[in-house]
Amino acid sequence: MIRVSTNQFYARSTTQMGALSAAAVTLEGQIASGKRLTAPSDDAPAYRYLAGLKQAGADDVGAKANIALAQSVLSQTDTTLGAIEEQLQRASELAIQAGSETLSPENRKAIGASVQAILDDVLALANTRDIRGQAIFGGGGDEAFIRDATGAIVYAGGTGGAAIPIGNGSDVQVSEAGDRALGDALAALTAMTTALGEGEVPEGAGEAIAGALDAVSATRASVGARGFRLDIEMGRLADVKLDRETTRSGIEDIDVSAAIIELQKTMTVLQAAQGSFTKLSGLSLFDYLR
Repeated sequence: MIRVSTNQFYARSTTQMGALSAAAVTLEGQIASGKRLTAPSDDAPAYRYLAGLKQAGADDVGAKANIALAQSVLSQTDTTLGAIEEQLQRASELAIQAGSETLSPENRKAIGASVQAILDDVLALANTRDIRGQAIFGGGGDEAFIRDATGAIVYAGGTGGAAIPIGNGSDVQVSEAGDRALGDALAALTAMTTALGEGEVPEGAGEAIAGALDAVSATRASVGARGFRLDIEMGRLADVKLDRETTRSGIEDIDVSAAIIELQKTMTVLQAAQGSFTKLSGLSLFDYLR
């Protein structure tokens, strides 16, 4: 004998249609937002992982900004060193010219005026400030080179180089200690200017300028190497961002086309269930037995 429980029938039908309705609402929300996860309750572990991805992305945005700043400073440093090299090369040519025995003291004094102009230009370049207002050859100090009470050029900067963090606990030095990079150049130009100002042959000026050029070139090569490192790091961050976005999309985003198809299936089943419930709930026991 078949026993029919009206309560069980209603409970089972109501549960089924409630689940289908909830699934339809969820799918509609996912389709509207394009996201599979719309709340932490959807998938708590996945939500926590996404939060980590977002934080990492935010950290990388800061790192990229610092890298761009460092690249700008190093580019300015390289340009400045290039200008100093040009001035030193001109001074080297003048040193050769001034060494000619055919020149008179007055001729040498005239050359000395040109070297003085070069010295002034190199000193100005040595005191260049970056876009942050910091002396690029100050070694982390507020100033690079100054003239003391006697008019002599002295280094007033620090002993180290200011560094900018670029993420993952790494940083890059962007300023130079000018006493090492440019001290020889300024000293050589000062000595050459003094000798020529007195109408004398600038003994050893050519060798001193050559040594200064080597120091500037070495510093410029170091700056270039750091710039190359920053280019690599910026490229790495771009790759990481792409990988992170791919991972995030795989966790969070939804295939809208597939979701629409699933919604259509869910609505079809829901409508069928509602139809069956309406029909069966209207039957009497005699109708059922008949």
